[in-house]
Amino acid sequence: MEEYGVIIIRTLFLYLLITFIFRIMGKREIGELSILDLVVFIMIAEMAVMAIEQPKDPIIHTILPMGVMVLVQFITAWFSLRSKSFREFVDGKPTVLIHNGKIDEQEMKKQRYNYDDLLLQLREKDVFNLADVEFAVLEPSGSLSVLKKEKKSPGTLTLPLILDGQVQSNHLEMMGKTSFWLRKELRERGYKEISQISFCSFHNGQFYIDMIDK
Repeated sequence: MEEYGVIIIRTLFLYLLITFIFRIMGKREIGELSILDLVVFIMIAEMAVMAIEQPKDPIIHTILPMGVMVLVQFITAWFSLRSKSFREFVDGKPTVLIHNGKIDEQEMKKQRYNYDDLLLQLREKDVFNLADVEFAVLEPSGSLSVLKKEKKSPGTLTLPLILDGQVQSNHLEMMGKTSFWLRKELRERGYKEISQISFCSFHNGQFYIDMIDK
């Protein structure tokens, strides 16, 4: 019973301690955390778990490394405020995924970011047609900043017909179209090689086509 009492006391103590640590480390949202912040939080949480699972181990063995991690976080935050290059090294830089309506596939590959990710985050921004996007910037936090074109089409869901050179047959079926219809329409517009098309959608009678970067 004594051991259980120690575990309960440690749990409550560490709960209050970690709450205090997170408060003094700032009020950034979880989605806005830098990589370093996330690493510090995970390590502190892991230390707390180990301290609770090992009640016979002196609590100072947990408090001391936690204090070191907090100190490291404060020092790096101080350098980040005073050095743009250091901040970019730690947090990363924003990445332009769509520029003047053109998708940058190379940047998407560098960020290991696919079209499903892009379409999902656009829908979260109430953008249902990729053709409505003028600029899209992937922030270091992973959020997507979107600038829409002045003239946008009605907000109905756009289904991709081609992704990375592959025809999406299931989407064509949902639209009541066939692969033959798609290839015919593309040939009439000068697109003979589907394998060279990065993204293609059809919305309100208009095609949006983005070619794979050479």
